[in-house]
Amino acid sequence: MGNDDPSRKENVDDQYPVHTAHQVSNDSWFQVGILISMGINSAYALGYSGTIMVPLGWIGGIVGLILSTMVSLYASILTAKLHEVGGKRHIRYRDLAGYLYGRTAYLVVWALQYASLFLINIGYIIMAGSALKAFYLLFSDDHQLKLPHFIAIAGFTCVLFAIATPHLSALRVWLGVSSLCLLLYLCIAFVLSLEDGMKAPARDYSIPGSEVSKIFATIGAVGNVVFAFNTGMIPEIQATVRPPVIENMLKALFFQFTVGVVPLHAVTYIGYWAYGSSTSSYLLNNVHGPVWLKGVAHMSAFIQSIITLHIFASPTYEFLDTTYGIKGSALAPRNIAFRVVVRGGYLVLTTFLSTLLPFLGDFMSLTGAISTFPLTFVLPNHMYLVARKNKLSSLQKSWHWLNCVFFSCISAAAFVAALKLIVVKTETYHFFADI
Repeated sequence: MGNDDPSRKENVDDQYPVHTAHQVSNDSWFQVGILISMGINSAYALGYSGTIMVPLGWIGGIVGLILSTMVSLYASILTAKLHEVGGKRHIRYRDLAGYLYGRTAYLVVWALQYASLFLINIGYIIMAGSALKAFYLLFSDDHQLKLPHFIAIAGFTCVLFAIATPHLSALRVWLGVSSLCLLLYLCIAFVLSLEDGMKAPARDYSIPGSEVSKIFATIGAVGNVVFAFNTGMIPEIQATVRPPVIENMLKALFFQFTVGVVPLHAVTYIGYWAYGSSTSSYLLNNVHGPVWLKGVAHMSAFIQSIITLHIFASPTYEFLDTTYGIKGSALAPRNIAFRVVVRGGYLVLTTFLSTLLPFLGDFMSLTGAISTFPLTFVLPNHMYLVARKNKLSSLQKSWHWLNCVFFSCISAAAFVAALKLIVVKTETYHFFADI
């Protein structure tokens, strides 16, 4: 466990290479607040009506989302306050864990973060494929092309984008495009769902399935609830904030979890209100309206998913670039070949898994159970307990221990439920089924 004497701490990065350059702390709290708010309002937000509200219902869904918002804010504040421990800054989650617990924790957190990024990337490719299929069906109803075809097309597009965009600084122009796409699909989904809901007859809001399936679906939905606020990268984000770092990061977090969550909550509730238990895991599959407007929404979701996937894949790309000594001009033949082979190979594997098991809601649950619960809820409470143990009262220590145990149990239950649902669906899934 941790030791409060900085002189007795070893620098974990001396044993494990640092693969991310130290970033300059010059971003305002408002910039960071906007950035992290965009993260929680990504195209995934189009799925929460179906993956959270349908299995939980009105009371469970609303209470779950609100509680998750509050608990995520609390856990994020704990992590942000640990930016400086033992007289040094910790700009990576794994560095902080390594400082408090040692080498093993460094490696475990490193693995959890990259596993989380990998699973999130799988979800983005499924989302992009779903959006592309929905766009295709606006103009053709022959159903010759199935969802796996569109996932493959989305994966190929991701490969081209990864090759053409060598590093994050080259992504700046695309961030504006991503922001525009986000506003388009959220606004269109909200307005068209509102119109449909006002015109539609009474909807069925009962939770579908047998008693046993309801239990698994409910537990799996809990994983989706926490996935919506995946904040396991707080130290990395905080590294870019200008001084005073902790105070400005707290401002950004309060912005994210107040103003920033409004679009997510709004589109989630309005979608479920409009379509009830028949709400899809991709809300735009339910809406009615002008073909051109729905086409804009689908393509916006597709483009935004491709861009956001690249952001989440960038740490992996950077790790691979550093490991294999990729330097110099991005247009150098060796560097282009490396991106084609290595990044292409990574995305081919990601696309293959996305095509093999295109169950978006269940992958969200699985990601929540495997990485979001530990990184966002369990570790912040325990790290704060270790780092501040001499300054906490017995009641405060008991509170943090209770949180650790509670969220660990829910994480295990969500993992089992998500795995069960995936196995059940896999048993009846045909690769090119009509999905």
